Amino acid sequence: MNRDILDSEIKFLPGVGPKRALLLQKELGITTFRDMLYTFPFRYVDRSKFYAISEIDSASTYIQLRGTIQSISLAGHEKNTRLIAIFSDGTGYIELVFFKGIKWVQEKLKVGQEYIVFGKPSVFNDRYNFVHPEVEPVANFAAGARSAMTGVYSSTEKLQNGGISNKLFTQLQTKLAELVQGKIAETLPGYFMEQKKLIPLERALHDIHFPPDPYSLDQARRRLKYEELFYLQLSLVKQKFIKMREAQGVMLPRIGEAFNYTYSHLPFPLTGAQKRVLKEIRADVTSGRQMNRLLQGDVGSGKTLVAIFSALQAIDNGYQACIMAPTEVLATQHYNGVFRYIDTNKVKVALLTGSTKTKERREIYAGLADGSIHLVFGTHALIEDKVQFANLGMAVIDEQHRFGVDQRARLWSKSEVAPHILVMTATPIPRTLAMTLYGDLDVSVIDELPPGRKPIVTSHVGENQRRRVYDFMRKEIAAGRQVFVVYPLIKESEKMDYENLEAGYLAITEEFKQPDYITAVVHGKQTPENKAFDMNLFVSGKANILVSTSVIEVGVDVPNASVMVIESAERFGLAQLHQLRGRVGRGAEKSYCILMTGYKLSKESRERIDLMCSTNDGFELAEADLKMRGPGDFEGTRQSGLALDLHIANLAKDSPMLEDARSAAIDILTDDPLLEHPRNALLARNLQNMKQDIIDYSKIS
Repeated sequence: MNRDILDSEIKFLPGVGPKRALLLQKELGITTFRDMLYTFPFRYVDRSKFYAISEIDSASTYIQLRGTIQSISLAGHEKNTRLIAIFSDGTGYIELVFFKGIKWVQEKLKVGQEYIVFGKPSVFNDRYNFVHPEVEPVANFAAGARSAMTGVYSSTEKLQNGGISNKLFTQLQTKLAELVQGKIAETLPGYFMEQKKLIPLERALHDIHFPPDPYSLDQARRRLKYEELFYLQLSLVKQKFIKMREAQGVMLPRIGEAFNYTYSHLPFPLTGAQKRVLKEIRADVTSGRQMNRLLQGDVGSGKTLVAIFSALQAIDNGYQACIMAPTEVLATQHYNGVFRYIDTNKVKVALLTGSTKTKERREIYAGLADGSIHLVFGTHALIEDKVQFANLGMAVIDEQHRFGVDQRARLWSKSEVAPHILVMTATPIPRTLAMTLYGDLDVSVIDELPPGRKPIVTSHVGENQRRRVYDFMRKEIAAGRQVFVVYPLIKESEKMDYENLEAGYLAITEEFKQPDYITAVVHGKQTPENKAFDMNLFVSGKANILVSTSVIEVGVDVPNASVMVIESAERFGLAQLHQLRGRVGRGAEKSYCILMTGYKLSKESRERIDLMCSTNDGFELAEADLKMRGPGDFEGTRQSGLALDLHIANLAKDSPMLEDARSAAIDILTDDPLLEHPRNALLARNLQNMKQDIIDYSKIS
């Protein structure tokens, strides 16, 4: 096979060697020729254009000048010597500054000679200069066969210090292109390339690094993006097709007493969206196949009730159910809330968390093992080895992105038969991302809030309006409401953040004095007992104000809280701001979210704050967040076991291509589910090669 050369270690590429190979591996993750070839430029500079020195301004990025060296001199002292060359093109003068390789530069540069200079201008002492630019005699530049568009590659300080400049990186890519010419195996079948009008892989990989013109670059990008998205979807859709054929699920045909009791005793009607999702779940659990469904619903949309009805379907058919939450607070809240809905004479419920006492824990283990406990709520404690179910039929995982895939996988070992799986998230995931992260799952969306829910009024205020905010808090407390005040907690500045929280707590207690006001405080440095005590003060309504870090982001349900004040709101991401806002607006009263920021806001921060003030729609915010941040580690979703390490495709910007790639994958697999047809042999082989890099967690959400 021709792929051998691409698997060569990068140290064997002429010009790299062991020392540079180590640097490339550490800084950019490049270990093989293939890694190098698939490290693409993030932008391009038009090297056919020359600028005049007089045109340079603060917005200039990488530019190219043509002119003459006027003088060369050394400045500074022995340990901090720098070489300064004065360069002119007739429209002005600029300094070329070199801190390293001074002896070599001195030998290379000649006064009076004409050079091409390429680099990024910077300002020092109110004057423009170039630090370590590329400098090449005009004669050499003219002789060099080059693309008019030069790629600019991602770099780091360590790479620069190690001598791997953009120029050297481009030279290494040039050598690599020569070495692999004629040796790159095609990865897509001819019929498919023709159908989708895609250029050959070898040409795409050459033109992405050395585009002869913008059109060729577009064609190269299109080919590489399409292939990346297509194989990702082919892998997911194939997993889903196989699962549909193989995964036997327990049959839950009966709607019985437990379900009917709860349905008839609901104090309010279900929304149309909740009913639709329950129908989708019912179709799954009566199909004979195992359910693997993702339920997305904005904060407060009523997912928990859907989870309870799903559990009751299992119980009515003689099976057990579990509902797993990421925190004790949330698990306890779900447990306490369920008694409002179910018939406790018929359904036995338990709560298992890290705080469960030993004696009670033993009783729960026994009840789960003999089947006398029908429904258990819990945290990670549910996946400990000691927990075994008699017949687990339904497993619901709440805020699923907070659990690692391996943890979720352990639910499978808890019962003889594979349970139906319902994973839920209140973090709205844009459709394009859901198709990629959960392409092998069926996705349900609750896109409707329960009646009576009023939209939360969100406003942005600066530090100078703090007095008005305090007055507003007083007014709401006087009306019998409660207030959250949340501070950021970012790992990089944890110490400073705790100091801010403590200072904020002192300021609040100074402003809202006892006995008229009670202020509780919750943060990660408290003991679990103190945290629970303060949290309970607020939840029970005894405290008027809760000052906390973003620890309360998920699941704290206090219907009486009507105001959420978010301090330093510019330091939170959109998804987190939306989650925090969802802590209020849970009762019938009008609720408010106040975003407090400093005066200096970056463009991105201002965009985020403006978006928060303009909409309560979590899906709209999630789409905007994806466009602003890229998929990255979207709320920890990367743990879902999929290689979301896309080299070139962008889920936010390339969604039409993603949809097309998914349709293409479905068409191929509908005709040939196992890719056994000779014309799809190449697809089967490449998918197999990909699988070696992707852990297959398809059976777990």
